[in-house]
Amino acid sequence: MIETPYLLFLGDAPDMLAAKVAIGIRDWRPEYAVGQYRMDGCKADLGLPDLSLEEAKAKGVKTLVIGVANRGGIISPAWKKVLVQALEEGFDLASGLHNLLRDEPDLKAVAEATGRQLHDVRVPSVQYPIANGVKRRGKRCLAVGTDCSVGKMYTALCMEKDMRERGMKATFRATGQTGILITGGGVPLDAVIADFMAGSIEYLTPDNDADHWDLIEGQGSLFHVSYSGVTLALVHGGQPDALVVCHEPTRPHMRGLPGYKLPTLEQVRDMALALARVANPAAQVIGYSINTQHMKEDEARAYLAEVERTLGLPATDPYRFGAGKLVDALATL
Repeated sequence: MIETPYLLFLGDAPDMLAAKVAIGIRDWRPEYAVGQYRMDGCKADLGLPDLSLEEAKAKGVKTLVIGVANRGGIISPAWKKVLVQALEEGFDLASGLHNLLRDEPDLKAVAEATGRQLHDVRVPSVQYPIANGVKRRGKRCLAVGTDCSVGKMYTALCMEKDMRERGMKATFRATGQTGILITGGGVPLDAVIADFMAGSIEYLTPDNDADHWDLIEGQGSLFHVSYSGVTLALVHGGQPDALVVCHEPTRPHMRGLPGYKLPTLEQVRDMALALARVANPAAQVIGYSINTQHMKEDEARAYLAEVERTLGLPATDPYRFGAGKLVDALATL
């Protein structure tokens, strides 16, 4: 178990989007987020107290969590001094990066010498099966997106919260490092061997009560040339009964791919639905989740109204305006 509370390490994050792991913990487990640690040049700010390691220790922090998700998931050499010092000061380290803490000889040596723990949450801990496509009891909803980091996890978490408040049976199913750090369990999908990715999602969303919904955290995008593989594994392994299309409308291009524009909502709707119906012919798109964080409220509401008018399905920003419309749509299935 990863000991709480946390000091969220932002390092030299170039922007807020790079700090999405820390943002997710702050928003969904605020009781764990005591403060943030920022290095020179950091462009991210969670609005939490900036704490030194000494100050964090005095406030009872147990674990320094690397809250940065950079391209490639690497441990920057520039961070090493702080990470080593944190171990020496008595903190455990937790990370969801592809570059594992345990594979860094200096960090491993200091952790062993000080008796501290290195938690790599992006390491599969289960021997996952190959997907068999057998229909499972219960219901499943998957968030799919026009791009990476557009709000797929937030959509599923917001829907789960609303559903539980209504007394509905619902479980958020984490498929990435942030979700796993928030909930304490899940599948680190992009670290699973390709042949077993779809099977890992079948494992994650097993037979359940007929009226129980699994809210599956989405990853990547079917249109993102770097990460489409994980998305397809979710679509086929999840066998979703319902799809929610997620979008962030202010982006000039796909994340990390300046030569690629975002697909339209219609393109994602049609492609995701066609692929979902390979595994579940009854799959339906039930609505649109629009990340309006960079839009003024009147602009956001006008955009949502236009999506509903042109596409004929409910649209909301579930974090800003609530997930009620999307949950209402699920309740009809």
